[in-house]
Amino acid sequence: MRVLIFGATGMLGKALMRVWTDDEVTGLGSADADIRVPEQVQAQVERVKPDWIVLSAAYTDVDGCELNPQLANAVNTQGAVNIARAAARSSAKLLFVSTDYVFDGKNTQPYETDHPRNPINAYGESKAAAEKKTLEILPEACVVRTSWLFGTDGKCFPDTILKLAAARPQIEVVNDQRGCPTYTDELAEVVVQLCRGNAQGIIHCTNAGDCTWYEFAREILTLAGSSTKVLPTTSEKFVRPANRPRYSVLSSASLGKYGIAMRAWQQTLPDYLLQRGPAA
Repeated sequence: MRVLIFGATGMLGKALMRVWTDDEVTGLGSADADIRVPEQVQAQVERVKPDWIVLSAAYTDVDGCELNPQLANAVNTQGAVNIARAAARSSAKLLFVSTDYVFDGKNTQPYETDHPRNPINAYGESKAAAEKKTLEILPEACVVRTSWLFGTDGKCFPDTILKLAAARPQIEVVNDQRGCPTYTDELAEVVVQLCRGNAQGIIHCTNAGDCTWYEFAREILTLAGSSTKVLPTTSEKFVRPANRPRYSVLSSASLGKYGIAMRAWQQTLPDYLLQRGPAA
C-alpha cells in the first residue's frame, strides 16, 4: 500500500512516520507542498500515486486562529478541500484528522459522531467547514476526530507543565474544561489500522477516559515525581483570545465498531515520559 502523509513534520505526522512500517510511506511537510496551493498538492499526489492520503497538516494554534481566521481558513479549510479534490481525481482514499473543537462544549455526555457541529472558536469553525466540504467532495472519506494531543515531537500540554514545574514550586491549571488526552503514538497506530481496514465516515479516536486540564497536570507531575503543587483555577482567570469548549469528551463507540480500543490516557503517560526523557 502506498501512503502519502501531508503534515509529516508535525507532532502527529512525526509519530505516523515513526510507527507506519510495512507500507510504502511518503511524508511531506509544508516545505515540500503548501496545502493552500492546489497545484502543489495535485503535483505531489500525481507523483506518489498513493492508495491512501492522510491529512494531518493543520494550523492548530487555537488562539492564533482566533487572531488570524483568514489563515485558519486558508490552511485548515481550503487546504483540506485541495487535498480532497486531488484524492478524488486520483481515486485515492483519504483520512482527514479533525478535532473535538467542532463542538460547542454544552454537552454533559460524550459526543457521538452524528452530534451537530457547533464550534465556538475560529479553529473549530475552520475544521468543521473542512469536515463538511471534504465529505461533500469525497463521501467515502474517513474523518478522524481526536482531542488534547500530546507527544514528544512538538509543543504539548505535558511538556509545558513539566517545564513550569521545573521552575516553580506551585502552578495553577484550569479545572473547568473536560476532555480526552490522546497520545500521538497510539493515535498514529490507530490511523494505520483504520487505513488498512478501509475505514469510512466520521470516527472518534481518543485515549479512553476523560479529565480536566488540572487533573491531567496533577497526574503528569505525580508520575514524573515532581514536588510542585498544582492548584485548580477557572478559565475566567486565564483569559485567552479563543473560547474553549467546557466539555468536549468524544464517545468511543464509532472506533469500537472497527474492533479497536485505545488505552486509558493515564496508561500512556509512562510511555510519553520515557520517550521524552529528562526535562531540558
